[in-house]
Amino acid sequence: MTDLEEARSFFNGDLYATKTTGVIIEEVGEHYAKCSFEITRDHQNAYGGVMGGAIFTLSDFTFAVSSNFRQPQTVSTSSQINFIGMAKGKKLIAESTLVKDGRSTCLYTISITDELGTKVAFATFNGMKLQK
Repeated sequence: MTDLEEARSFFNGDLYATKTTGVIIEEVGEHYAKCSFEITRDHQNAYGGVMGGAIFTLSDFTFAVSSNFRQPQTVSTSSQINFIGMAKGKKLIAESTLVKDGRSTCLYTISITDELGTKVAFATFNGMKLQK
């Protein structure tokens, strides 16, 4: 089983992100994830833009994959998202970047764009590693 297959199999248990929202894991690596979803009418607000909650779900799931895949179980302790533009394409893509990996906490940034390269949002997530 490849890393991507293993990650998809495990995180498929996150039903809200994977089933309700339609997020898929595109790539996974050490402290890294790239996830996306195809924009449907279900993701749009009354004006036709992508609902902020759908964008946040994509960024939150991308954080979860990058901070938990082959890592200690990690939960978000705080997050912030900045919406910077409207999607012009038909797909949203989120990529994580590890900023700091401490003994018990971590910090990631998540960049959200569409497939045309339009910058849609930027998020930061602080995580806490749970001790068993």
